Amino acid sequence: MSVPTPLVLVLTSASLCFLNVLVFPDIFPDTKLTTLFVSVTGVLLVVWGIWSVGIYPTFYHPLRHLPRPKFGAIPFIGYPRISFRTPRAADAMLEMITHTPNDGLIQFPGLLNSTYLLPTDPAALADILVHKSYDFEKPTDIRKFLRIILGDGLILVEGDEHKFQRKHLSPAFSFRHIKELYPIFWSKATDLCGRLAAEIYENPEPSTELKTRHREGVVEVNHWATKVTMDIIGLAGLGRDFNTLYSSDDELVASYEEILEPTVQKALYFTANLLFSPDLINKLPWKLNQRLKATMGTLRGACRQLIQERKETKLSDQDGKVDILSLLIKSNNFADDMLVDQLLTFLAAGHETTSSSLTWATYLLAKHPEIQEKLREEIRTNLPSPSAAANPDFDLGGMLETLPILHGVCNETLRLYPPVPTTVRVAVRDSMIGNEHIPAGTKIFLSPWGINRSPKLWGESASEFVPDRWIDEETGKPNNHGGVKSNYATLTFLHGPRSCIGEKFARSELKALMAVFAGTFRLNMADPTEVPIPAGAITTKPKNGMRLKLQILEGW
Repeated sequence: MSVPTPLVLVLTSASLCFLNVLVFPDIFPDTKLTTLFVSVTGVLLVVWGIWSVGIYPTFYHPLRHLPRPKFGAIPFIGYPRISFRTPRAADAMLEMITHTPNDGLIQFPGLLNSTYLLPTDPAALADILVHKSYDFEKPTDIRKFLRIILGDGLILVEGDEHKFQRKHLSPAFSFRHIKELYPIFWSKATDLCGRLAAEIYENPEPSTELKTRHREGVVEVNHWATKVTMDIIGLAGLGRDFNTLYSSDDELVASYEEILEPTVQKALYFTANLLFSPDLINKLPWKLNQRLKATMGTLRGACRQLIQERKETKLSDQDGKVDILSLLIKSNNFADDMLVDQLLTFLAAGHETTSSSLTWATYLLAKHPEIQEKLREEIRTNLPSPSAAANPDFDLGGMLETLPILHGVCNETLRLYPPVPTTVRVAVRDSMIGNEHIPAGTKIFLSPWGINRSPKLWGESASEFVPDRWIDEETGKPNNHGGVKSNYATLTFLHGPRSCIGEKFARSELKALMAVFAGTFRLNMADPTEVPIPAGAITTKPKNGMRLKLQILEGW
């Protein structure tokens, strides 16, 4: 038994009124049709409100027996932070996970008293993400909207199309191939620190300029993190050096930055597309609709041109190419339109997420100077100076993978600040989560932010920055479990067939960036009292940027 929607009630009211006029005109002979319609609609909506708020959830909903949070919900709206997809939705889910006793599933109301589920333990997450992953898909409305920017790439396709793309993309993201990309990661990390040093020398802190031989200055790190990760995905993913660290005018980058430039209007546009049908929003006389179409047309055209240029390059000239696009072209598994979709996905997911992680990692080190010093000592002891000539015999990738403190800092950053804090699934058919029957159409929120910080899974220090949890106490070597019993206690990259295919790429890229960054600078907060506010519609970044005081260090 389902709850009728207000639209159904309005249509029912209109039908009853016309039925009265056409078939039973004598029942309300002196009543105008408009008055009758308003009266009938009002009665039906009142009855609907009583039914949907007081009767259906308590006595008829198939998941009514599951625990729900005791406080905070508003009738017909649910939990505003979640219903309206605000940046604080992840905090609301963490509160539910922490304070609502449950056996793996929590149910809570959403807009118009729809019922959402929130899985909280490894067994439930394993069913959703691995054992029955194709029973739970991204909602159609979200895919329709994101398709505008991401195309039909791996992130958005479902079913057999997803299986095909995943199978044929996987070789390009193998660990063997990622190791070949380390020189690109290291080179761009070196460029980043060089650009930051130049900015500091041009704008030093007045109070320190004459007092110390070490220069220091305030830098907005998030701005530069976006530039360096865009350059990396350009070279490693597409084989093109965007050179954004040096004020590039590349058409691809310009189009993409215009789309993702954070504005109030774009935030409203994103929310509107989630609350209402994207088809409806697309028909509105909203200038952003036209601008988005034009920019995406330019972006797609630039991607097609890049693919064509690469295809026209002689095979002998491509033999040394290690970028992902070259590997996909050589595989002969993707038509040009499919390659365009993959490039759009690479551009978005390949730089925005690592940019977020790098920003938060620098913040955590600035707040924990003792950990920062240990990391710097480890880096300078084991890795060559970025300014030194590259030694082709030095196994850079192998060394970065074995440094325990670097491993702990990066893993702990990814745990505490997952780039995508929440995501949604919908049951496309009747299914099971554990012993619980899940009706088709049920929406399920996955909360990497909430699971990664769950006291039930991570203990009392769940919300604290503890890199040592990723280092084996007996051997001193890196571990991949963080001291917890289940790998489902970390949802940063999800799990199973729908896990992030670029996980190894992102982890390796972050390690290279952090090694050069922490080895080159001493990090402090520009304002020691500032508490950064996580924000962002899709990825998590500091609301007001990340202003750090960087001190250039010598001796490496």
